Amino acid sequence: MMQNVHLAPETDEDDLYSGYNDYNPTYDTEITAKIPSTAVTRPVATGYGDGVTRPMTAVRAAGFTKAAFRGSAFDPLGQSRGPAPPLETKNEDSPEEKIRQLEKKVNELVEESCIANSCGDLKLALEKAKDAGRKERVLVRQREQVTTPENINLDLTYLVLFNLASQYSANDMYAEALNTYQVIVKNKIFSNAGRLKVNMGNIYLKQRNYSKAIKFYRMALDQIPSVHKEMRIKIMQNIGVAFIKTGQYSDAINSFEHIMSMAPNLKAGFNLILSYFAIGDREKMKKAFQKLIAVPLEIDDDDKYISPSDDTHTNLVIEAIKNDHLRQMECERKAMAEKYIMTAAKLIAPVIESSFAVGYDWCVEVVKASQYVELANDLEINKAITYLRQKDFNQAVETLKMFEKKDSRVKSAAATNLSFLYYLENEFAQASSYADLAVNSDRYNPSALTNKGNTVFANGDYEKAAEFYKEALRNDSSCTEALYNIGLTYKKLNRLEEALDCFLKLHAILRNSAQVLYQIANVYELMEDPNQAIEWLMQLISVVPTDSRALSKLGELYDSEGDKSQAFQYYYESYRYFPSNIDVIEWLGAYYIDTQFCEKAIQYFERASLIQPMQVKWQLMVASCFRRSGNYQKALDTYKDIHRKFPENVECLRFLVRLCTDIGLKEVQEYATKLKRLEKMKEIREQRIKSGRDGSGGTRSKREGSAGHESGQNCSASSKGERLSAKLRTLPGTNEPYESSSNKEIGKCRCPHPVPMGTADLKKTDASYVDPLGPQTERPKTAAKKRVEEEDFADEDLGDYLLPE
Repeated sequence: MMQNVHLAPETDEDDLYSGYNDYNPTYDTEITAKIPSTAVTRPVATGYGDGVTRPMTAVRAAGFTKAAFRGSAFDPLGQSRGPAPPLETKNEDSPEEKIRQLEKKVNELVEESCIANSCGDLKLALEKAKDAGRKERVLVRQREQVTTPENINLDLTYLVLFNLASQYSANDMYAEALNTYQVIVKNKIFSNAGRLKVNMGNIYLKQRNYSKAIKFYRMALDQIPSVHKEMRIKIMQNIGVAFIKTGQYSDAINSFEHIMSMAPNLKAGFNLILSYFAIGDREKMKKAFQKLIAVPLEIDDDDKYISPSDDTHTNLVIEAIKNDHLRQMECERKAMAEKYIMTAAKLIAPVIESSFAVGYDWCVEVVKASQYVELANDLEINKAITYLRQKDFNQAVETLKMFEKKDSRVKSAAATNLSFLYYLENEFAQASSYADLAVNSDRYNPSALTNKGNTVFANGDYEKAAEFYKEALRNDSSCTEALYNIGLTYKKLNRLEEALDCFLKLHAILRNSAQVLYQIANVYELMEDPNQAIEWLMQLISVVPTDSRALSKLGELYDSEGDKSQAFQYYYESYRYFPSNIDVIEWLGAYYIDTQFCEKAIQYFERASLIQPMQVKWQLMVASCFRRSGNYQKALDTYKDIHRKFPENVECLRFLVRLCTDIGLKEVQEYATKLKRLEKMKEIREQRIKSGRDGSGGTRSKREGSAGHESGQNCSASSKGERLSAKLRTLPGTNEPYESSSNKEIGKCRCPHPVPMGTADLKKTDASYVDPLGPQTERPKTAAKKRVEEEDFADEDLGDYLLPE
């Protein structure tokens, strides 16, 4: 029984487990393995030494034999055998490799197309998409030759076609985009391709084909499962917008009502209000407004960004997230919600109640009970602006005065608008008072600082006004009103270089502002650089081609440069757009007289006589043109008509006497008697004036002016110089400022007031920018204009009326 029991020997304690190493040498074979991508076989070491191999049995632990340590060094990685042989080189001529490289190129082209689209280079994006489509078709043909059709990469084909359709749509090539989408949609092997009908509906919506857009939206809605709730809501919103475009407000209301019941959002709520407003349902408008107010914003409270303690780590974290991308997105969402609510309130307030004031009060109460409490004050300010639009200034002022005891931000806004209103009414003391209140409530309010500068400007303190404008710009560099007013202030101070610098900076911001272009041209004119002034005025008329004052100013500059043809062109264009400008009419009539076309000058002087019927000189010029053109009978009739209207006009009687004498009419004696009596009366009047002048003393200069004016009205001086002086005094003021012919043209106001600032709505109804230069200096008259002034009165002694010139 004990024959199979083996006792451990006492002498060899080291070989306690020596029996486990006994194995059959038959199993000691060499194992070889093939390295991927190589054809070389190599033995795989199974031991830790050279010449020692691992048996296929489990009777001996790998690498822990006595022979291993006795015969070789420790080399577990087999590094003693040297480096591995090189990998096999790829065969680039193989069909599989060509297909792989072509597929890689197609993916690169699609990626480049998307990048170009995101960078705004739509043309390059389309070219890359087309190139990707061509290479993908080549790839498909090569795959069909090498492999079975089942191995074709359908995802790549879908990607290429979808990108191509998107780039066609981005480049407004809608027909090509629709055809490409049809290829995808009609191919049954593409899964979920029916969703692309939404894109096709969007294209039809852009083409204003609303019926087809609705059709494709509904087809896409049918193919999208109900689990994709958000996608279905967006498609239904598009359907509602399309119904609004077609005027089907009832269908649009059904869509938006469903959205507001399932997943309410701001856009759907606002569109629902618009739809009810279109059909005039007051009660439904109120309910829709309440639904819009109740839409959750899903943003964090502002208290989250206020540090609750002095913990440095917490303060650093709050500072880091205070203006990160998530915070910016939250601010944008809140601003959008406030915009929708304010617009909806302004839209429905005038119609939901008997008066707009009651409607605004209802909206304010609803807003106060919601999460948008701060919008209630803005609605009250809009209520005041509505009073302004209705010309009810007293109610507007009363509404704004209610904010004097509110918080600083609202008080500053209300005081700014009050200052603006009083400034427009020329009550500068009240305007200054409310401007001070606005500035004290919010020192960083650029509108308040601008209005304060305006009140100081009106009082003549231009240096101090410039300081307020500069402070407004420091608080808000985009305050264009302050920059414009600084330019006006520098013009007033005759600091033309600095004024020009301000207006050029403003031109870089407002590229097509007619007011800025005019000011730049005006500054160049004051700097005696007519070429630059003409260049900027040319830019001005490219923006406002129908501005008659800008055209007449161009004519004036060309006339001063001696270019009569260009001057005539612009004066004539100015006359076409505004045929009541007396200066333009006078210049055109003088131009035709100077060029010996008296017949054409008649129509201009006749129009001038209609505009100024009490100015006898225009009717005298009409008669003179008839006489110069040889129509003496018409000239005689005109002089007789003038004599009936102005029986004491000496020059008219002189012409009648001479014409009747030359023609041989019997009325000559009657006119000669009247002329003699008027000349005698004038002589007596002059003697009285002379005697009064000798005894008047301190009032001599005043009476001399009165006598000169009276003698100028009667035109009875005998010498050429006296008659010319009288004629000049009867002309309209040539030193009047450059003012516009209508209230929408450039430089229309002569008052030196800068631009006031109110709310955005008030600025649109405000007077436009004004030119504070005041009266311009009198320019030298041109030869053509002198010809009008000297007409007839200087050359009558030569008898030039007998023959036409």
